[in-house]
Amino acid sequence: MNGQSPPTIFSPNRRLALKKRTQRLRQSGDAPRYLIDDMVEDVLERLGFLRFEPARCLVIADWTGALAERLRARGCDVTEAEPALDLNEEQPFPFSGFDLIASLGTLDTVNDLPGALIHIRNALSPGGMMIASFAGSGSLPVLRDIMFAADGDRPAPRIHPLVDVRAGGQLLQRTGFADPVIDSRPLDVGFRTLERLVADLRTMGLSNVLADPGPPLGKAAFASARQAFAQRAENGRTVERFEILTLSGWRR
Repeated sequence: MNGQSPPTIFSPNRRLALKKRTQRLRQSGDAPRYLIDDMVEDVLERLGFLRFEPARCLVIADWTGALAERLRARGCDVTEAEPALDLNEEQPFPFSGFDLIASLGTLDTVNDLPGALIHIRNALSPGGMMIASFAGSGSLPVLRDIMFAADGDRPAPRIHPLVDVRAGGQLLQRTGFADPVIDSRPLDVGFRTLERLVADLRTMGLSNVLADPGPPLGKAAFASARQAFAQRAENGRTVERFEILTLSGWRR
């Protein structure tokens, strides 16, 4: 690490407000779970493939509680943490000594991602494993296209930059993880309206928290985007893609 401060891409205050808002939105019975459910099942599949049975685990940002429940059923001592309440991912963790740390859907909006990964590594016991999943490069291609077109000659930053597989590999090497594994998998979801997609993004904590978010989208521009979204529909639904990037590695 070179000691320089990371650039401020994301607003910490907007990010914290978003985390608190999503906690309220997720209390509804129909809150979208497809991304978090996919991440939970992926963690369990990786542990099964590796035949790794951690004794003490930290689960970050699984608002469903499903991963902690499954791990406890295996006899694991699980600590659950929410970035909006229990920890700041860009600061040293208030707890350590874990055999497994699973971070789900939250590291895509930290300004100091290398620092956050180092804090995770430091909270692991020797021989402990990290699995971190979040939306990666290639996500939301339809939304990106229609927002760009709706803005016309002066496009605004409406969707934040995302990490790709290559950058993920460089991050794990830079932050000292052993035996790093980096992969990306698509998850396609159909939406009847643009409003439904936007509502899901807000509930899942994937809306804009950029430090410079640009001006609001005007009514005419939003109507144009809504129409463009509907024109891409097949059988009444427009398919949007989420690319889930997963970084895993060990502390030696």
